[in-house]
Amino acid sequence: MVVGRETCTHRGASYRCASERCSTSSGARRATASHTPHSAPHRHGGDMLPLLSPPRLGAAAANGNASVGGTATPPRPAVILPGLGNNTGDYARLAAALRDDHGLPAAVVARVTRPDWLRNAAGLFDANYWRGTLRPRPVLDWFLKRVDESVSEARELCASDGKISLIGHSAGGWLARVYMEEFDASDISLLLTLGTPHLPPPKGVSGVIDQTRGLLNYVEKNCAPAVYTPELRYVCIAGRYIQGAPLLGNSAVASDEVLAVDTPSEGGEAVIISTKDKSTPSSATWRARFVGQGYKQVCGRADVWGDGVVPEMAAHLEGALNISFDGVYHSPVGADDEQRPWYGSPAILKQWVHHLLS
Repeated sequence: MVVGRETCTHRGASYRCASERCSTSSGARRATASHTPHSAPHRHGGDMLPLLSPPRLGAAAANGNASVGGTATPPRPAVILPGLGNNTGDYARLAAALRDDHGLPAAVVARVTRPDWLRNAAGLFDANYWRGTLRPRPVLDWFLKRVDESVSEARELCASDGKISLIGHSAGGWLARVYMEEFDASDISLLLTLGTPHLPPPKGVSGVIDQTRGLLNYVEKNCAPAVYTPELRYVCIAGRYIQGAPLLGNSAVASDEVLAVDTPSEGGEAVIISTKDKSTPSSATWRARFVGQGYKQVCGRADVWGDGVVPEMAAHLEGALNISFDGVYHSPVGADDEQRPWYGSPAILKQWVHHLLS
């Protein structure tokens, strides 16, 4: 069972969780807590910890679909952006669950086939590819146009003053940021990313090659920063499926490192909801070493937790509401709802779907 815990950074106090220990930055308070977000505080291990809440968005967002004046606000249509190598069909169950089980008026998946991704090979003929300074356009124009078509379809399914949510899986998350920068994003009120490698790999780390050839550097420098405001919310979800290990040597200490979050957005506070249960480090198996090499290419380190493809620390953005789920695998391909759930598996979906409903 996935257990919910929250940590957050407020003005004047910084809370950080490692395993199940939380402390203020001053060290004045330490407590052990386990709870479901938005529930009353309760005891776990004999200590009490007041529930930490997300940034306040006012009465309209405090209670699910409630809006100012007490009238219900209908859920927004959502557009799902597939990840690298995925196709539209990979998200059919997720889209159906959003519509049929959770009441979204529409869940439109951008129309992508697996062979479509071969179009990215056009970047090989761009000198910027070899210099590591590749830009998303025009190489990824084909994908951005598919997204725009899906957004237009979603617009037809909502009121004239309605809003739209974008759900980006893996690379679809940072491509959503490019889309919002380059196209009309005035009616997009939520970007929710699932296992997205948001950050460019660090420079100067031995054995690390930027597999995006500069694309993530471009996104970081040119796309609007993440915010969590009444008008626009970024929610970044990461998975902790397996801890990687260095190719050589041992990694016996569990890494609970995630990005420090300090949000200067409206309201002056940010929140990280961490739903990982007490975790133990992966034994340094060949599997952990193999996965660790993948993590290293993304964040520069092998001995970190991640969803099997994207490290947790790379899937969070400064300024966003950052969430981590224990035991969650990266992709719908190869996932199993019981033994290896991915972000869109029913038991996991129901823990983040409320962000689409408020």
